[in-house]
Formats: sequence, C-alpha cells, structure tokens
Amino acid sequence: MDVKDFDFYLPEELIAQHPLEQRDASRLMVLDKKTGEILHKRFHDVLEYLNKGDTLVLNNTRVMPARLIGEKEGTGGKIEFLLLRRIEKDKWECLAKPGKSARVGRKFTFGEGKLKAEVIEVKEDGNRIVEFFYEGIFEEVLDSLGEMPLPPYIHERLDDRERYQTVYSKETGSAAAPTAGLHFTKELLHEIKERGINVVYLTLHVGLGTFRPVKVESLEEHEMHSEFYMLSKESADIINETKKRGNSVISVGTTSTRTLETIGDENGFVKEQSGWTNIFIYPGYKFKVVDKLITNFHLPESTLIMLVSTLAGRDNVMNAYKEAVNESYRFFSFGDAMFIK
Repeated sequence: MDVKDFDFYLPEELIAQHPLEQRDASRLMVLDKKTGEILHKRFHDVLEYLNKGDTLVLNNTRVMPARLIGEKEGTGGKIEFLLLRRIEKDKWECLAKPGKSARVGRKFTFGEGKLKAEVIEVKEDGNRIVEFFYEGIFEEVLDSLGEMPLPPYIHERLDDRERYQTVYSKETGSAAAPTAGLHFTKELLHEIKERGINVVYLTLHVGLGTFRPVKVESLEEHEMHSEFYMLSKESADIINETKKRGNSVISVGTTSTRTLETIGDENGFVKEQSGWTNIFIYPGYKFKVVDKLITNFHLPESTLIMLVSTLAGRDNVMNAYKEAVNESYRFFSFGDAMFIK
C-alpha cells in the first residue's frame, strides 16, 4: 500500500492545544469495524461497550520530564536535549537542537550547573549519546530541571504536568504519553471494575519514533524504531483467561496494542515477557490478541493511523476521520477518542 492512502484533510484549528478540565468529558466516536457504522458519544459512555468478563489493557508507562534546555560551556549558546532512552547509568541517547552545536566533546550546563553534559558520540541517525554529571539522584535532578516533551503541534504551555500523564502512570521511561489513556479518571476505572470488567496493565516506554512521519512511499519499506516493553504473569494470565472464555481483549492505545501483538502467539495467547519491539502493524496484518481498541485521532500518513486502519478497515477509518473533521472533533494528544468495536 501507498503512504498517500492514509492522508486526509485536517484544519489546524482542530488540533487540541490543551486538555479538557474533566478527562472523561471528551467526545467519543464509536466505530463498528464490521459495518462502518458511526455513533457520537462522550468518553464516559465507553461503559456501554464493555461487557462483564472483558479485559481492558492499559499502558502504565510514565513520561519523563525529558526536555532539558541549557547552554554551551564557554559561549553560552542555547542547547536543547530531549532524552530518548538510557544506554547505561548516566549515558543517554538524546535528540539535540541545534544539532551543529552538539558535536563530540562539547560540554553543556543546565540549571546553573546543577547538571552538566558532554556529547560522547553522534549516531548515524543524528541522535547523540550524552553523558551527564551531577550530584545526588539523576531522576530528582531531572524532575527539578526538565520540562514535559510535548509534541511539536502543541504550542500552548502546559501548567499542570500531570495532565500529560495518565492517572495510572507508574513506570517512568517514556518520551511521550500513551495518550488514549489520558481520558480515564480513577472514578471511571473504579466503575469499570465494579461492573466485572478486568483492568490489567503492561508497560511500553513510548519513543518519539512513534510520531515520526513515514518517509518512504511504500509501507513495506518503512522501518519502525524499537521500544522497551514489559508484561507481568498476572496480566498475562488474565488476558489468556479472557481469550479462553470468548470475551474481548480491549486495548487502550496503539502502544498497548503493539505490545500485545508482539508477545501474542498464533492462538492469541500471551506470556510474561520483556524486551524490545519494532513491530509495524499495517493493512494485511492479522490481529492475534486485540479484539477492540480505544484510541485517539492520529496524524495523517502516520504509522498510528495505519495500525487503526488494520483493525477497522482503511475505508471505515478514513470515512470516520472525514466525519470527525466535519463534526469538529479535537485531534491528537489532547483531543477526543475513538472506540473501535
């Protein structure tokens, strides 16, 4: 298939710049993947589509305040590092801006010297390997100096950091939030459990590669980045019991989906596991574990809209996105949600 098959018109004013005051007050488009039927709801109405015995799978990763703004030692020139992943103790793979300033051997300071850094390697893809120097605990220093790495299409400042975290975030390590989960409140999750629906967690640390555009014309030529995942035995057992009963496994977000489909065997069963995945799900792929999906509205020509189209059908999804635009749904990270049943 061609990348252009996943393009659509999106007015800039529909890109949500801030979260709603109440998380579960966002709109919810319900899409029937078999018939293409579309319903318009509010997110709290998701309860209508969850049945007793079903299992909801959420990604409990937590976003690091991974954006560091500092200056070059000696000249005071501005530098911005975005931490992507830890290589070892104090060495991190980072994006650097401006890249020409971050050459091997260059040193930088942040927070009036509370944190210092030296570039020790430039990778083929342009990312930097940076070693940090500090006193105390790195995570505490980062928490005091770092900013939330909001996507580039969000131009407004976020006053409350926690609004770019899910209410169930736990395992720190992501460079971006698993945004489908931002709609859940603790009260809604409690209500879901009270109705006999299982709620289980996995971890996939989201990298920025998820949001990078596909730069090849043919999907078969695109290579995904790798992301670290973990699934516990407890979560795996509940998912497998759900499959055996014939109930639905409902994935919250494309990150949970990619993890489950990485781990799942040909019969749709999973096991306790951790590792790295670069799975790319696009039309032609047959889902093994995931039956239904809660997701946000994604960028044109992105790997995320390709994944959603694989589950619900490209024509259904592109028609749904056209209607979302016509109905002025809010798009992307702080936007509205879709339930694919």
